[in-house]
Amino acid sequence: MKSNNEIIEWLMEGDISIQYQVYRDLLNSEKKLLRPRIEAEGWGADFLAHRLENGHWGRGFYQPKWTSTHYSLLDLRNLSIAQKNSEIKQTLDLIFKFEKGPDGGINPSRNIKQSDVCINGMVLNYSSYFGVEEAELKSIVDFLISQHMKDGGFNCHSNRNGAIHSSVHTTLSVAEGILEYSKNGYRYRTSELQKAEQESREFILQHKFFKSDRTGKIIDKKMLMLSYPSRWRYDILRALDYFQFAGVDYDNRMAPAIAVLLIKRRKNGKWPLQAKHPGQTHFDMEKSGEPSRWNTLRALRVLKRYPSNP
Repeated sequence: MKSNNEIIEWLMEGDISIQYQVYRDLLNSEKKLLRPRIEAEGWGADFLAHRLENGHWGRGFYQPKWTSTHYSLLDLRNLSIAQKNSEIKQTLDLIFKFEKGPDGGINPSRNIKQSDVCINGMVLNYSSYFGVEEAELKSIVDFLISQHMKDGGFNCHSNRNGAIHSSVHTTLSVAEGILEYSKNGYRYRTSELQKAEQESREFILQHKFFKSDRTGKIIDKKMLMLSYPSRWRYDILRALDYFQFAGVDYDNRMAPAIAVLLIKRRKNGKWPLQAKHPGQTHFDMEKSGEPSRWNTLRALRVLKRYPSNP
């Protein structure tokens, strides 16, 4: 297996966004001069180039799924693009002016009155990252808190179809949003959100990241596949990456997911892109079946915080 230094060198041959995050997360040496380049070259520039004159990507906020404004903004946030970008700010202004539903959430549907909990978790994530004014976020915060379930998590069907058990998909999206909201200094109902986030983490831990809390069986084998971008879908690497970003201490219930992650490491020391979520994309950052810089970067920062033998 290649040494860590060789893997780092390989990562550094990738997109500028990968290089920036390697320095920041693996080498503890944030190269601030790299960050402005994310919007000027590589994947960041490609995403921005697909923005239309009307301020949106795709056919508006949520169509088509992966080339819409919503998922384009989520992709740009995950690239760690500069948080102060005038084009992105204009797009966010459009969203908060035209896409709010009667319940206070962002709701792209004209037929369903209830806003989607999962979508709003992701909206809170990138809106907090890009510095949307707190006054605009208050109704989303209120909406999300109102949808927090008794078992600790969230479910996008709770307010639409009466779901009574949380979903790891929705729970993780909301937890990521709360973490970003807190990191960027917002104060409105922060203590309530952080309590919901802590309970959401406990919900995921109770499931040992991918197992039924009742039967112990795998909830869905797709959760063990390493994909990127994750979109709204939950998988163990995305969840572990959230936990390490949140600064959560090691918990023995992480062990099954970390063991699966280690098994998926190839002999060359890299992790593959195992699957893609079907749908139209602006462009492909990586190819399925081949070594993935995104997955390798994320796996290494997880293992940096949670060694395999803690």
